[in-house]
Amino acid sequence: MSLFKLKTDFQPTGDQPRAIEQLTRWINQNNRYQTLLGVTGSGKTFTIANVIAQVNKPTLVIAHNKTLAAQLYAEFKEFFPENAVEYFVSYYDYYQPEAYLPHTDTYIEKDASINDEIDKLRHRATVSLLTRRDCIIVASVSCIYGLGSPEVYQGMVVYLKRGMRIDRDAVLKKLVDILYERNETELTRGKFRVRGDIIEIFPADMDTAFRIEFFGDEIDRIVEIDPLRGIMLNELTQVAVFPAKHWVTPYTQLQRAIKDIQAELKERIAYFQRLNKLVEAQRLEQRTNYDIELILELGYCNGIENYSRHLSGRPAGSPPETLVDYLPEDGLVVIDESHVTIPQIHGMYAGDRSRKTNLVEYGFRLPSAYDNRPLTFDEFHARVNQFIFVSATPGDWELKVSEGHIAEQIVRPTGLLDPEVKLKPVQGQIDDLLEEIRLRIERKERVLVTTLTKRMAEDLTEYLAELGIRVRYLHSVIETLERVEILRGLRLGEFDVLVGVNLLREGLDLPEVSLVAILDADKEGYLRSHRSLIQTIGRAARNERAQAIFYADRLTESMRKAIEETNRRRQIQLAYNQKHNIVPKTILRRVQDSLVEKSIEKTQRLKETVLPSEFKSDQEIFRFISELERKMKQAAKELDFEKAAQLRDQIIDLKNWMLGL
Repeated sequence: MSLFKLKTDFQPTGDQPRAIEQLTRWINQNNRYQTLLGVTGSGKTFTIANVIAQVNKPTLVIAHNKTLAAQLYAEFKEFFPENAVEYFVSYYDYYQPEAYLPHTDTYIEKDASINDEIDKLRHRATVSLLTRRDCIIVASVSCIYGLGSPEVYQGMVVYLKRGMRIDRDAVLKKLVDILYERNETELTRGKFRVRGDIIEIFPADMDTAFRIEFFGDEIDRIVEIDPLRGIMLNELTQVAVFPAKHWVTPYTQLQRAIKDIQAELKERIAYFQRLNKLVEAQRLEQRTNYDIELILELGYCNGIENYSRHLSGRPAGSPPETLVDYLPEDGLVVIDESHVTIPQIHGMYAGDRSRKTNLVEYGFRLPSAYDNRPLTFDEFHARVNQFIFVSATPGDWELKVSEGHIAEQIVRPTGLLDPEVKLKPVQGQIDDLLEEIRLRIERKERVLVTTLTKRMAEDLTEYLAELGIRVRYLHSVIETLERVEILRGLRLGEFDVLVGVNLLREGLDLPEVSLVAILDADKEGYLRSHRSLIQTIGRAARNERAQAIFYADRLTESMRKAIEETNRRRQIQLAYNQKHNIVPKTILRRVQDSLVEKSIEKTQRLKETVLPSEFKSDQEIFRFISELERKMKQAAKELDFEKAAQLRDQIIDLKNWMLGL
């Protein structure tokens, strides 16, 4: 019996049924590697959802950035409303890692702003993995960073049952041991409060709280409550309270860890003194002893992850425990956009090591800080039972290990074809491009143009504008919100041509675009590799009259591979359309409302609402702040981080006004 309940009105079509059958069969045969080679717009997520439902395994889906992870999370949440679909990404709204720049003698202290809602979702992900089989975790590559031992995390869960005989103070001690904080005025996530024989606990992974009522030394009643209003929601017979932080350590293990840290500190101070590095020795002693005091008193300190090797009792150089270790041994890992995500996982260890070297060598951290790190690719690879790589252009490594187990999803349910590719000479390329642009403008279609450098893109944009072409330039400095507005403007016809260097990022599959022009296509490099060329061609794949033009004086190996693969896919798609009498039609998709206009409108409305002069008393302001905080948390829960940030800023403004700042 399948634990996963796939809810959808769609039926697999095109290449989807065959891809689902192949991937399911290979996984059930315990094959370790399989690849889904799916073109843009072929419904790869729907295929993976069907596979998960059939193989019935806990699944970790890894994306290469938060935006893509959020999109996948929303899609899987819709497909599996009755199952545990969780979201695990870095919980920092802002993060400045600790670093030291020796050439300027500049120490940069770690500075971070933690998103409380994402922290809750991270806890919910680990709890689901430890307690359920029907879970899908959508994560960014932050899932390969150290997280704390799953055995310790699960071993320190506080179980409470109605009728259990236990002293109230013993429960309070257990809560403190798992890093819950007592707060009598405000019940928020990761905190508890005590009112006589009643303990109210707000678990780290939940939206609701527990009220534990005692009669003497016996738990008389357990209810689930709304932490804001305090009203009862459900009567419960038992509850499990998971630790408030992933870095949690039993007291006996903590004492051993402190001794190990002190021993390493003594050895390191002696090392610096032998080299006559007295400043480094004094600095390290002061910083480490301060951390030790905090750990002994509170069980936690800022940067406690730098002592993770000692806390978990691991030998030096050993890999950290990560989210991958929470996944059951038979779990499935799906690598989305594997041609980008796999290289990203490869490169994370070296970057982290480079930053930590200066911190260790100049006495800011003990050498054990090296072991607070992401996994190397080999360590990550060794921990995964089975892979599915998903990409329109899988990398060489994925293709090699998946040899014989590559499911192709070339046919789109819409019948749309990959764009036709034309070759044209570099000489006169701008004049030719101008004619092609004017042809598309007459048909009310849009054009994407890629250049080699920012300077070339800027010059081309200026030239086309002088000739009366409505054109915009998209570059890496543009913020995400403005980028969305530019793409929206292209779809609405506010301009006709978009010029840029790298147009491979997500969000550029625009149905109005019928032409992709690649200038200097024969200049080999990352953005002119065969995979990048195929991805760039695919930007026009949602239009029935799609074309791609390569301006080049020679046929490079990358161009040849890209053209051959595109033509191969077109032949498969044409044959399928002819067999099933399908006439390709451009995808019609509503243009979303302007985020900027909505943002300005919301911000203006908030600013008008929170004028201090409108409040009659401080109590009214406090109540209003509480309401804003509730709305902020709700927005973050719905992954509307833009709205949450606006509400947060309004709360800060109000509090600063009250303090006279």
